[in-house]
Amino acid sequence: MDTHLVLPAQATLGEAPLWHAREQRLLWVDIEAGTLHRFDPADGSDRALAISQPIGAVVPRRSGGVMLALEQGFAAFDPDTGALTLLADPEADRPDNRFNDGKCDPAGRFWAGTINRHREPRTAALYCLDTDLTVRRMLGGLTNSNGLCWSLDQQTFYHIDTPTRQVSAFDYRVETGRIRNRRTVVSIPPEMGKPDGMTIDAEGMLWIALFRGGCVGRWNPRDGRLLQTVSVPASQVTACAFGGAELATLYITTARAGLDEAALADQPDAGGLFAARPGVAGVEAFEFAG
Repeated sequence: MDTHLVLPAQATLGEAPLWHAREQRLLWVDIEAGTLHRFDPADGSDRALAISQPIGAVVPRRSGGVMLALEQGFAAFDPDTGALTLLADPEADRPDNRFNDGKCDPAGRFWAGTINRHREPRTAALYCLDTDLTVRRMLGGLTNSNGLCWSLDQQTFYHIDTPTRQVSAFDYRVETGRIRNRRTVVSIPPEMGKPDGMTIDAEGMLWIALFRGGCVGRWNPRDGRLLQTVSVPASQVTACAFGGAELATLYITTARAGLDEAALADQPDAGGLFAARPGVAGVEAFEFAG
């Protein structure tokens, strides 16, 4: 199955797409450009909002506006006024780290992990911003905290630390946010690229963007089997999210960073926002409840 280009964004590092159900728009970011985007598929418009620093992830906030995971920690942002409020920087002592991918859990907590700019092993971590705006460190010893999501029954948390080429599963308690009993449920073959962003569909299957793999793969976390792939005409596929009517469209972000002139000539739409209709729907994203 192939995709089609819906926005020739030419993003440096497009990432973190998330469907905002109340607004019927796709939120996504260009990390290195420090821009938050709001894409409206109804008319194809895309509003870019400049943030003062690199931005790794965005989630809707139930009380209004959005929450961001920035280079310097968690923040609240009002897209209408441009007001940015920094809330917590749990890695203020690690200036070479920045926040990366993130999502809200079923209880409305905002989880986001970090990455070291020099990719130094085991210097990153995964954090949780609770609804009272306190921060907990959930996992340490990571290198590139990336895709994350929760099972449909809210009993399992899935997480990717990219260099491991694996999806780890944890027992998850929605009441406390506690995770335990780590195990591997999906292993990505090296020839398929590096696992990046991740989402889950209405059948409980995992969709994983494959950086330098030029596709998104659908895996069964119960037995680790690859079920389907969606080809993308850009090698650096970064993340994916279901959105649109009935959550039946898979939106896919890509990147241009690091591609030489020959690669860009071969992939002129690299950095664009793509879409596919894979024949299965997604589930509505959770909002921050704080």
